[in-house]
Amino acid sequence: MSASRPGVLPYQALRAAVEAGWLTAPVPLVDAQYQPASVDLRLGAVAYQLRGSFLPYRETVESRLRGRPGTGDELDSDLVIDRVSLAGGLTLQRGSVYLVPLLESVALPPGLRGRCNPKSTTGRLDIFTRVITDGSPRFDEVHAGYRGPLYLEVSPQSFPVRVQAGLSLNQLRLVSGPTTMSDAELADVYRRQPLLYDDDDRPLPLERVTFNDGLCMGIDLSGRRTGGIIGYRAHPNPPLVDLSRVNHYDPAEFWEPIKRPARDAFILEANRFYILASKERIRVPPAFAAEMVVYDAGAGEIRTHYAGFFDPGFGYGDGSVLGTKLVMEVRAREVPFMVYDGQISFKVWFERLTAAPERVYGVGLASSYQHQTLTLSKQFRRP
Repeated sequence: MSASRPGVLPYQALRAAVEAGWLTAPVPLVDAQYQPASVDLRLGAVAYQLRGSFLPYRETVESRLRGRPGTGDELDSDLVIDRVSLAGGLTLQRGSVYLVPLLESVALPPGLRGRCNPKSTTGRLDIFTRVITDGSPRFDEVHAGYRGPLYLEVSPQSFPVRVQAGLSLNQLRLVSGPTTMSDAELADVYRRQPLLYDDDDRPLPLERVTFNDGLCMGIDLSGRRTGGIIGYRAHPNPPLVDLSRVNHYDPAEFWEPIKRPARDAFILEANRFYILASKERIRVPPAFAAEMVVYDAGAGEIRTHYAGFFDPGFGYGDGSVLGTKLVMEVRAREVPFMVYDGQISFKVWFERLTAAPERVYGVGLASSYQHQTLTLSKQFRRP
């Protein structure tokens, strides 16, 4: 099997990739792992608690964990604090760094590469995760032709979280050839089918849309569709979140709701975690996959997201959905930072698929966030 044209591999091509042995695991992949344009990756049976993050650079991850040659099973104490089991569940502490060998490994053919991203739920819980591969100088990238294991760095930032083997925190896209769309190409797509809508179900005119190596989007501080609440700020000393529990926790124990400010501006406290929503509603037509990316480092020391993948059909479904808000996972770095209603804070890349997907987000699939506004992760009870 090979990709018929450049682009992101859709659902049916991902299944074929598994059948071809490009993605394997000792525990067979299940249907729930296959998304319209990505595959969920599962935690393995052990985790290494580390003194700090690292990249293997030119070495294997295993050799970095073991340290000097000839030490056998002894772990490198300069890097590893402990080796613990995930089989019965494990609580990961805030601020600690863990490395988990994933169940899935890859044997990619030349010309096919991978890109990884946290799942939406992972990002909304402020769990910082990155995929590492052997010999790599970069996180979240699987180079073309790579054959080997995958590892996940996990570091909860706001909440202690309980995880277990088999849980999915990240996802993998497989990509063939050049996929980036120019702003001119994206504007041409927009002329044929608007990609941004306002809260009154009206498409934003092309002349009001900003393109800058992607589709630019802003922050909503109006609280218009959320009862005057513009966001949530994580409590400084919250209880544990068990990721296996859905619609379980009272949000008030973990989050402080933020009311609409008297003016169209709000100051983000330094190093606090916020959930905010986009000003615009976005549509991802089934012929495309999308990814939220940083707008411009020069626009302020602020992180606007952890999770970034949006599947074909997000905010679109069968064509009847007129856009969906994007939820932003926001943290101001070092100093307080004032944001304004509508201020551009991130952008969205669009990429073509190698073929029309046989599975579309929100069509015949359980979708937690297709009609979201200002939505916390699925572990929390919804009004």
